[in-house]
Amino acid sequence: MPTTIIQPNKKKFKKVKVDPITLDIIESSLRSTRFEMDAVLFRTAMSPGIREQNDEFPMIANSDGKMVVGQFGSFIHGFIDAYDGTLEEGDIILTNDPYACGGAISHLPDWLILLPVFRRGRLISWVAMFGHMTDVGGKVPGSLPTDAESIYEEGIQIPPTKIYKKGKMQDDILELILHNCRLPHWNRSDFNALIAACRLAEKRIIELNDRFGDDVYYTSLEKVLDRNMRAMHHLIQTNVPEEKQYFEDYICDDGVGMGPYKVACTMWREGDKQIFDFAGTDPQSISSVNFYLNPEMFKMFVGVFMIMVFDPQILFNDGFYDLVEVRIPEGTILRPIKPAALSCRTHLLGRIFDIMGGLLGQGAPDYLSAAGFSDSPHFMYSGYDKKGDWYQLYQIGFGGIPGRPFGDGPDGHSLWPDFTNVPNEFLEAYFPLRIETYETITDSGGAGIHRGGNGIRMGYCFLEDGKVAIHDDRWLTYPWGVNGGTPGMRSNKIMVRVDGTTELLPAKIDNVIVNEGDILYFNTWGGGGWGDPFKREATLVARDVDRGLVSVEGAKAYGVILNKDGSVDEKATKALRAKLTKARGKVELFDFGGTIEEIKARCKEETSFDPPRTPVFDRRVMHLSDKAMAAE
Repeated sequence: MPTTIIQPNKKKFKKVKVDPITLDIIESSLRSTRFEMDAVLFRTAMSPGIREQNDEFPMIANSDGKMVVGQFGSFIHGFIDAYDGTLEEGDIILTNDPYACGGAISHLPDWLILLPVFRRGRLISWVAMFGHMTDVGGKVPGSLPTDAESIYEEGIQIPPTKIYKKGKMQDDILELILHNCRLPHWNRSDFNALIAACRLAEKRIIELNDRFGDDVYYTSLEKVLDRNMRAMHHLIQTNVPEEKQYFEDYICDDGVGMGPYKVACTMWREGDKQIFDFAGTDPQSISSVNFYLNPEMFKMFVGVFMIMVFDPQILFNDGFYDLVEVRIPEGTILRPIKPAALSCRTHLLGRIFDIMGGLLGQGAPDYLSAAGFSDSPHFMYSGYDKKGDWYQLYQIGFGGIPGRPFGDGPDGHSLWPDFTNVPNEFLEAYFPLRIETYETITDSGGAGIHRGGNGIRMGYCFLEDGKVAIHDDRWLTYPWGVNGGTPGMRSNKIMVRVDGTTELLPAKIDNVIVNEGDILYFNTWGGGGWGDPFKREATLVARDVDRGLVSVEGAKAYGVILNKDGSVDEKATKALRAKLTKARGKVELFDFGGTIEEIKARCKEETSFDPPRTPVFDRRVMHLSDKAMAAE
């Protein structure tokens, strides 16, 4: 049964006249409140993933649950439909269970706080905030086990739970949860920070309603949502063809020897609706790389992507959601069946953005971006130091952002635009690490009129014995180039042991034993290039060489020859570009670096690893699917 909202005041909201200045004040106030929520969280959380890297997402929604400002789109409709209970003033919900909220939270380390905002006995808004906890228990430190076969191995599951009832904290429930975490003091601090951020938003919303009245507030939010719907309707009508567009991409492997896993999607427009159909996507994995893709979350991805590409002035919110339909077959790697493991879903989360770019760009190649939103790599390091104290680091790495229609891709930037790196000074101060190197990888970005961003090389020197875990992708498949641009370089992880021996590590591996003095070189992928590299201004290539972003030899990928003093050899460059242009022939829309079969065939020669095996539909999944169908 759906959630029952207990409201002593059942008076319905009325739509009233709102002048443009009042509308602007309310909209700007909510935007400001959203950033105040962030500020409160960053200043009160303890884990570096939230405090330093900003791995959190706020939301403010109207009384119907539609997000008005925020980052991750609204999941409240799904929550209301799934939560069989009551909600009243003073209640606050805590959950981290993906299967209990339709994938709105996509793995257990993300803790979600959901707070209904009441004023004078009436629900006037919703606020929410979630953050990634460094640890929630499970079989490995960090709670992201690569080889988990079920969600029960990944940490404590918290179904939607009233952590506050009528304003009273449920201490016994929180203590039970914290008892299952390796860093309970961090989790407690982060939990309180999430609550504080939502409390602040609640206060600001009530202040707005006290100032302008509930009906003006309600009407203003409706206007903001309607404006977004009209703007997105125009974008869909002008940029999404009725003819079906198909695209596919792959994550390289699942960490247990299977892969690559294909994500297939077809997009088209029917009347006013933009439709995405993921039929043809590979079956779910027996490991933890599955991504329970919430349709509302995917709509958010679509809206953000289209707005950023076609009209960045549009305020993003949930107003347009009725214009998008998402179809995801059950039992696939994007809609796994419980109890499939989900902790390492980040590889697919990143790959979804590359796939959207490939789909939306086919009908408008001038707006097509290359690949590079390819992953959000994780590094974890834990153990007991010489004093016997436990240390545990969870950190997100960055790769190269793709070349884009309007410029080069940034070097070593986050998948999420609001994320930041953990300062090296912070790492060295709080963890037994020394950062040996932190630099962009020369020539790792794909060549093009607009160069793909370079990946990052980060050298971790371990000062204590311990264990590390690595979660990354794009070690097999390439971040593809577009419109003549070439693919970016792939990622790799190299361990240099204290005795001088070198190991090439898999991209997905847990429990790697390290000793004091070992150095891990964590090398991420580069972004694909955009446009014909032989048309890039030769002086820009010379500048990139001077800055160390491109090598003298790498400049030849642009058909550029440099003199000894670093200047462009105009005559030699013109001749080389003519020769390379003729040899290349027709410029293709996409350059994947070869077919998936060709890439797999080259795998051992290029990486020393055996190519992953073709994924199959696990018999246990078939059994679970049959049971689910029978129950329906």
